[in-house]
Amino acid sequence: MGLVLFPGDDDTGSPDVSWSCTGFGVFREWLARAEGFVLDEMHGFGGERPWNDVSTTLTPLLDHPDDDGPDLTPIQCAAMLPRLQELAAPPRGGTTDPLLQRHTDDVRQLVVVLQLCIEKDVDLLFG
Repeated sequence: MGLVLFPGDDDTGSPDVSWSCTGFGVFREWLARAEGFVLDEMHGFGGERPWNDVSTTLTPLLDHPDDDGPDLTPIQCAAMLPRLQELAAPPRGGTTDPLLQRHTDDVRQLVVVLQLCIEKDVDLLFG
């Protein structure tokens, strides 16, 4: 079983981004670290820290159930896009770390999907 994020445009040819459930968890942990906190400390992820205690535009993605929950609106996608574009930039001096390269590639794919959601004014769906 896995997770796919895709635009709600009813076009099966639209780009998407997918992970195994474990892979999505690792990806979100990496995003949280990039935002300066540990996901396991957060409410809903085994910790007690409330989400309003962190400041990140990525909260709608990070604090989202893996297999259920609300779709993300084009407005939420637009709010997350600039930070994700920053994370998609190649690291200075390049990288030989395959996990970092994988996360960067995933962010780039997610950026494409978010841009399409914004352009078409459709929700980002979790499936």
